[in-house]
Amino acid sequence: MIHFAQKNTALVKSIANEHGFSFCGISKAEQLQEDARNLEKWLNKGMHGKMTYMENHFDMRVDPRKLVPGAKSVVSLLFNYYAEDNILNTVAPKISKYAWGEDYHFVIKEKLFAFFAELKNSIGEIEGRVFVDSAPVMDKVWAKKGGLGWVGKNTNLINKSQGSFFFIAELIIDLELVPDGPIKDYCGTCTKCIDSCPTEAIIAPYVVDGSKCISYFTIELKEEIPVSWKGKFDDWTFGCDVCQQVCPWNRFSKPHSEYRFNPSVDLEGLEKAEWIEMTEDTFKKVFGKSAIKRTGFKGLKRNLSFNND
Repeated sequence: MIHFAQKNTALVKSIANEHGFSFCGISKAEQLQEDARNLEKWLNKGMHGKMTYMENHFDMRVDPRKLVPGAKSVVSLLFNYYAEDNILNTVAPKISKYAWGEDYHFVIKEKLFAFFAELKNSIGEIEGRVFVDSAPVMDKVWAKKGGLGWVGKNTNLINKSQGSFFFIAELIIDLELVPDGPIKDYCGTCTKCIDSCPTEAIIAPYVVDGSKCISYFTIELKEEIPVSWKGKFDDWTFGCDVCQQVCPWNRFSKPHSEYRFNPSVDLEGLEKAEWIEMTEDTFKKVFGKSAIKRTGFKGLKRNLSFNND
């Protein structure tokens, strides 16, 4: 039995590599007791703001076996999306790197389905599900348990060899695999992310008040942004990368090789004035396949107006 688990684990990691995933780690599917307590405290303090969906399906969020009955293993995967800053117009409004290309949900999910299909073809019938930031899965926790990195003081997963510009995805399956162990925390005494956060959202090492984060205001919040935050966003219009940009571990980041994450020609050439004067038709043309469509045309105009009035 151990031999089969080892063989299948090697196969899983080989297939992950073939499909473009940078790193693959394995964890035993079990209840996350300590993380459940931490999440409960965070929610009780209201640090999720208006993101009420984070309160839903708590039991599934902390136990993958309730999300995928019969689950034995969580396969965590990292997919690189890092790109050099100078690719986009540097005087245009700022958007997070993860949203420069096509919506990662679709791109990564295609790769996950192909991965799962190949795994089934090689091993036989396996039950399970694939996930990429679209279900109650504590992805950073599972990636940490699978040895893919540590959760830093900015609460991002940091990989020792390539930093933190990664999408995290999972296969939760009923296949017995050999788990990897977690690695140590390498943040040390560094506080660059805490010191640099424009809205002081990192209220303590390893604690982010989500309701103060620029990403929350520009993406998740559906109502008007409170005027008390005026002048603090540093022109970030969709998301924010500051706590990653200043992280010393991201000096090891390498440009991705996924063409679908490259910015479109329309986005690359967009001047600041064109952002401000954007019509809904232009929004649909430029961002129709982008994660930016999540905030919607009205949300983007609200963000632009908030930063430029």
